[in-house]
Amino acid sequence: MDLASVHSIAEDIKVEVAKAVVGQEEAVGLMLTSLLAGGHILLEGVPGTAKTLLAQAFAHTLALDFGRIQFTPDLMPGDVLGANLFNFQTNEFVLTKGPIFTEVLLADEINRTPPKTQAALLEAMNERAVTIDGKRHGLSQAFMVIATQNPIEQQGTYPLPEAQLDRFLFHIAVDYPSREAEVEIVRRHGRQSVIPRIEDFGLRRVADGASLEGMRSAVAAITLTDELIGYIVDLVRATRNHASLEVGASPRAASMLAAATRARAALEGRDFAIPDDVKALAVPALRHRVVATARADIEGFAAAKILREIVERTPAPR
Repeated sequence: MDLASVHSIAEDIKVEVAKAVVGQEEAVGLMLTSLLAGGHILLEGVPGTAKTLLAQAFAHTLALDFGRIQFTPDLMPGDVLGANLFNFQTNEFVLTKGPIFTEVLLADEINRTPPKTQAALLEAMNERAVTIDGKRHGLSQAFMVIATQNPIEQQGTYPLPEAQLDRFLFHIAVDYPSREAEVEIVRRHGRQSVIPRIEDFGLRRVADGASLEGMRSAVAAITLTDELIGYIVDLVRATRNHASLEVGASPRAASMLAAATRARAALEGRDFAIPDDVKALAVPALRHRVVATARADIEGFAAAKILREIVERTPAPR
């Protein structure tokens, strides 16, 4: 697939998502980047900011199998993966597949379930496979998790462990909309107390499995110069030496940032990446992979703010 087709399909997806979700253009752009890079997405925001609707609308534009798990405190790993159940007619155990056997999985309010159940997603997100009763089962190569979570300061949440967070390509902050966008939201949805079903928005399915594979092949061919690769590595290494960061980003973070940089270049219609691609993606790609020191937290220096400082200070290639 050529880059013009990649750009055209991406623009069609944006148009379709906008039928259901007002604003959030930056979040949609990052979701598209993650889709082309083969990554997973974590959406974080307070309740009522359309995280679930955004995830549903985005998934609905893809002609792929879609599944949803509503994470709750009593959810068990077997509820996610499935289980082998004994069939008395055949005297054999038969696998009853859980909702994880899909292509696009909405993990709604993922941090409202205990770590034991959160960990059920680890293997699937990293290897696109799951192990049930010692037997490995493959998932689709298109498998993608779109998770939503509420801020960890809220009651009834369980912080995601570092190993889980590292599986997500982007941690996207879903903020309150602008006044103009909120006026449009109320105009569209202010007639009833509940949001209409996603089917009521009339969204078209824009991309299927074949086109997605073609888009990802085009992304893989994007050129990254040695200078740009060095810049990505320098940014990641700078997180390990910053006085306000207790834990820096891993080499995996550098590789995933490079993949996302290629995807952003393709979305912009270029067959080569530039430093601005890296700068635009550094914060959402690294904010969940670093840990600020206790002193930085007390002084109000959030990870995102520290990362912006690192981006500003790290020399970029010309």
